[in-house]
Amino acid sequence: MKTNSTKQISLIIVVAALGYFVDIYDLVLFGVVKSESLDQIMVGADAIAKANTGKFLFNMQMLGMLLGGLLWGILGDKKGRLKVLFGSILLYSVANLANAFVTDVPTYAFVRVIAGIGLAGELGAGITLVSEMMSKEKRGYGTMVIVTFGALGAVVASLVGAKGKAIGSVLTDISGQVYANWQVAYIVGGLMGLVLLLMRVGTIESHFFQSIKHESGIKKGDLRLIFGNRTNFIKYVHCILIGIPIWYIIGLLIMNSKDNFGPWLGVQGVVNGTAVMYAYIGLSFGDLISGILSQVLRSRKRVVYLYLLFTLTLTAIFLFFMHGISLNAYYLMCFLLGTGTGYWAIFVTIAAEQFGTNIRSTAANTIPNFVRGSVNLVVMFFAFLVSANLSDGISAAIVGIIFISLALYSISQLKETFGKDLNYMEEIS
Repeated sequence: MKTNSTKQISLIIVVAALGYFVDIYDLVLFGVVKSESLDQIMVGADAIAKANTGKFLFNMQMLGMLLGGLLWGILGDKKGRLKVLFGSILLYSVANLANAFVTDVPTYAFVRVIAGIGLAGELGAGITLVSEMMSKEKRGYGTMVIVTFGALGAVVASLVGAKGKAIGSVLTDISGQVYANWQVAYIVGGLMGLVLLLMRVGTIESHFFQSIKHESGIKKGDLRLIFGNRTNFIKYVHCILIGIPIWYIIGLLIMNSKDNFGPWLGVQGVVNGTAVMYAYIGLSFGDLISGILSQVLRSRKRVVYLYLLFTLTLTAIFLFFMHGISLNAYYLMCFLLGTGTGYWAIFVTIAAEQFGTNIRSTAANTIPNFVRGSVNLVVMFFAFLVSANLSDGISAAIVGIIFISLALYSISQLKETFGKDLNYMEEIS
């Protein structure tokens, strides 16, 4: 029985890790193929119109993720973690395939909303499921594997998005149709997700959820358990704040390398896709180290403190002490900045461990997606400071100091959750 249980847990970890791999692949892919796809769809439009459309489509994707976070989170608490895990994978896989065949901007926007809804559910469901199935002393290893491997999806997205001609040739041989590089990238993402669904045989639901599934007296997935409970709401806000520095680094510093921070440092020829690839390699490495550190130190909080201070130091070095560096040195800094944000696995695990079984899925799904959505707030704040005649470097530094300081305060306010028993319920106060 024990061997069977171990095999089932291992299978869930593998499925969740592969699911998150495809999740991150699609999340990053849009940024990689955005220009190429819009060049084909918006023939004759000027560069400004295409840039504005790209921002609009990204916002549509983020809107979908915010909606999906709520949808999948509540469903996870009401219907089960496993259904959400595979339902979200199915939705973003189908959306990926559809995205390869869009021919106009309205359809593109609709598909990005659907893809965003799908992308919102996989990580929270996977982390919740693994956290509830593994022993309280070792569950950090499970979440570490999911995020460490999953982050490498960004690397594959960058490679396929930039050099997918060989795969395109194979698809042409099979279908007889010629596909553009950006179409190939979307098709690959969709097919990876659909193949992953075949692995659902043998997976099992969390026994924590099973124990309350038919209990009519327990409120499950009720948002009042968070927003109607002052203690839970404060924990919820703190959890969001500790994650924002991750997307400050990725969403502002890294994804704006070509237009803002490469020129700020006097570096020529920076490619956003390459910068993102190196940052995510660093993020994967950082998640591996942070997961191991968390288990060795038997603490989530101490690891987050270390990573936030490391990120703050690296940001200062990057913005003010790297002028005139080479392109390779710039990409090395992207790798190091990504490593500094490698506490994503710990952050999502903390979010799951802060709340009871009847609202855990909702918290674990919505918190990461609110953090992802915060990139719009971060970029708007940065743009406001730039419009006030501050330099890109000073503006980015101010934004970073504010959000990293808030994260340091928030982690100080949360209780340590390493080894916490997760088999308990929340009530509306």
